[in-house]
Amino acid sequence: MPALQPTLQISRARLPATTEISIVDEYGYARQQAIAAERALTVYLNKREIVTLMTLGDDPEALVVGYLRNQGLLRAANDLQAVQVDWDVEAAVVITRHLPEDLEARLSTRTVTTGCGQGTVFGKLLDQTALTALPDTQLAQSTLNQLLQNLNAYNETYRSAGAVHGCALCHQANVLDFVEDVGRHNAVDTLAGRQWLQQADSASADIFYTTGRLTSEMVLKVAQMGISVLVSRSGVTQKGVELAERFGVMLIARAKGRHFQAINTHNRLTLDAIPAKPSHARSSSQASLTKETSP
Repeated sequence: MPALQPTLQISRARLPATTEISIVDEYGYARQQAIAAERALTVYLNKREIVTLMTLGDDPEALVVGYLRNQGLLRAANDLQAVQVDWDVEAAVVITRHLPEDLEARLSTRTVTTGCGQGTVFGKLLDQTALTALPDTQLAQSTLNQLLQNLNAYNETYRSAGAVHGCALCHQANVLDFVEDVGRHNAVDTLAGRQWLQQADSASADIFYTTGRLTSEMVLKVAQMGISVLVSRSGVTQKGVELAERFGVMLIARAKGRHFQAINTHNRLTLDAIPAKPSHARSSSQASLTKETSP
């Protein structure tokens, strides 16, 4: 990972991820309830307005750096000169030594993705093929089961307030870094930003976990981070599968407890903890087999 410039100027403008409101529940009781915060943050790159993000505000500097990195608008961590967030004006200013020569062309093409809160991808990133080859990371079924169990210790904001997605950088069954935000695209961008800002010991990450859908945007961003295993408790989209096949990403969808659906495995998944089938499933399989073999 490239070293940051020692002169990097960076704010520390974190805000609480939740706030409290008064509610009346189904029993007619009035009480205080924690809800997820949602704040607007407009990003400026070298005085050029780029986008307005809706975020919890829990780690805004990492979010904007990761967003610009994943959009291909920042090429190297050591190009950064300043990252300053000011919540009074709801703005994040990023100053960099270099900008892409085709910046205007990139910004002129925008794809609205299926991410929560409508994510965006600039510059026809979904059409690109020239990514660095990803590692053929191996994953054992028993390791996946342990990782899902370990992840239960996280989701702090979701447990108290709901309305957020979580993402994690992992090394096999170990959770290295975990982020929650109002959209899964924000959470993955924040993790990418933390890697560049060296805020977490996640350089060895080889698995990415998300609570959201495995869409084209998620596959692209994870591939750009050099990770080839993407796990989710949710489902997968057609375009997500297409990009996973193009970039060499193994998808583990609907991963809950000991259940999952593996896609694009290419002999990288070791089934060493196959659970016993429920009796009703065995009966259904036997009935289906009998029907197929009957004259």
